[in-house]
Amino acid sequence: MRIIKPFYFDKGRAYKPQVCAMRKNDGRKMMYETCIFDLYGTLVDIRTDEEKEELWERLALFYAYYGARYSPDELRCSYKRLTGEMTAGHEALRRDSHESFPEIQIEKVFRKLFEERGIIADKALVCHAGQFFRVLSTEFLRLYEGTEEMLAAVKKSGRKIYLLSNAQRVFTEYEMNALGITKYFDGIYISSDEGCKKPDLKFFRKLLDTCGILPEKAVMVGNDGICDIEGGRNAGLSTLYVHTDISPRENIPKADYVLDHMDMKRITKILLS
Repeated sequence: MRIIKPFYFDKGRAYKPQVCAMRKNDGRKMMYETCIFDLYGTLVDIRTDEEKEELWERLALFYAYYGARYSPDELRCSYKRLTGEMTAGHEALRRDSHESFPEIQIEKVFRKLFEERGIIADKALVCHAGQFFRVLSTEFLRLYEGTEEMLAAVKKSGRKIYLLSNAQRVFTEYEMNALGITKYFDGIYISSDEGCKKPDLKFFRKLLDTCGILPEKAVMVGNDGICDIEGGRNAGLSTLYVHTDISPRENIPKADYVLDHMDMKRITKILLS
């Protein structure tokens, strides 16, 4: 087990803590039958920018193709108003979390944007609008080095692999397909489908109960101390925390394993121990 003393931050810069090797408290190695992963910041590195002028110009043109005419500024303001209305009372835990509104179905926003201009959009068109928005806002989308090799090794070992992500299915399902990693998962659980998000115990229990997972034989791997690590611990899971560039600013959480930077070889070794 790797224990790392807490991070501290100065003007947004994270300083590396000291690292020391330790055994688990009971002195025994853990054998995990199930590995549960977060996605963004854990397996996938992503950067999005929803404030780009070009995004709203092109999205406004897309809506105009189907008779829903907006100026770029009108569309941006309407989008923000609708997300605000739909998430009232359900805001994210922190504004530095990767997903700001994971517990709603973002498709409802894109559908409503059509409806406010008198256009009835079918499911396919709403999906395409959401995906076009995502593509326009994405600056890069890539696997961390060694991610696919790690997933393949865990899969080959006979362990079950699940995704538990605070995200939007209309984005995440297709991004996983584009990256070629869907095939490694025995089940994919996304918060927008469930109406709740990590660290809500209900979200963890949905996965554990549905798939018959024994918490004592499972590990949660993530880059968020509250959503992944605290949530996982409360669900009875072992936890592996990895700090990445899009991790929230926070002290190092009380995880069973802590990595101060992305190291897929080390993660593989821990999961297969």
